[in-house]
Amino acid sequence: MAESFAASRVGLGTWPFGGGLDWGPLDEAAAQKAVSAALDAGISWIDTAPVYGDGQSENFLGRVLAGQREQVWLASKCGLVKNGSWTDHDLRPASVRAQLEQTLTRLRTDYLDLYQIHYPDPHVPLEDALGELERLRAEGKIREVGLCNVSAEQLQQAVKTTRIFSVQNEYSLLHPQAGIDLFEVCRQTGVFFIGYGVLCGGILSGKYKTAPNLRRADARNYFYKCYRAEAFAGAQETVERVRRVAVQKQVPPVAVAIAWALSHLAVASVLVGARSPEQIAQNAVGMSVQLTEPEIRFLENGHASE
Repeated sequence: MAESFAASRVGLGTWPFGGGLDWGPLDEAAAQKAVSAALDAGISWIDTAPVYGDGQSENFLGRVLAGQREQVWLASKCGLVKNGSWTDHDLRPASVRAQLEQTLTRLRTDYLDLYQIHYPDPHVPLEDALGELERLRAEGKIREVGLCNVSAEQLQQAVKTTRIFSVQNEYSLLHPQAGIDLFEVCRQTGVFFIGYGVLCGGILSGKYKTAPNLRRADARNYFYKCYRAEAFAGAQETVERVRRVAVQKQVPPVAVAIAWALSHLAVASVLVGARSPEQIAQNAVGMSVQLTEPEIRFLENGHASE
């Protein structure tokens, strides 16, 4: 494995750049400024996927990163494909290769720093897909192989097949147990853990005082379960604890939520979405916030000591 994570401890997640029904229309001018602001703030890696807006996120990044590809540690994914209005799994080796070629074309690059299986395919053995990824790595089209949304058992299986650089799973104050089983496997195998959803679609920023009325197709409605009535109400105690620590430390709440995720020794980096320079600035602060042990315990359970 690499001795240290190859890029910054906060990465830019670009599902929102896909726009569409998931996130609403994209303001490309603001998003372009957000990408520039991220690079200027030391956020050196960007994560995308072809399923984000059916290629829109990758196409957008391909245009924005033209001429500065070497400044970015760039990651994308395979395994989810659009089939009309549906999203299907497809990790057949020939499809994995075709998906990568399409991604490289959209991103206007001839290699990816990290290529990840987005979700396991229930119809294709994981080792078959990993075998094709290893061939693509040998050809120089990808530099590292990663997994997303896998169990500890699946990761243990995968490392027996090929060298796995990272695993990317949901991890936040509202889902603090989500990565626990994986952390020990990552430690044993030298695989880096990347947390996504650390703000739960923005709820931990504290900007929602009441449950928002979201469209059924809005990603925050179907992906982040904390926006549903009872779950939203239940999350407010955690949101308030984040707010209180943020006031004490004189930083944005999002920076506290990010710093909490980064405080775990097993977490190499976290992905946070942004569509404006202002959001990028708040996210970047999270890389420098240092939480004390009592603050961490207070954020997790409301008590500074056990």
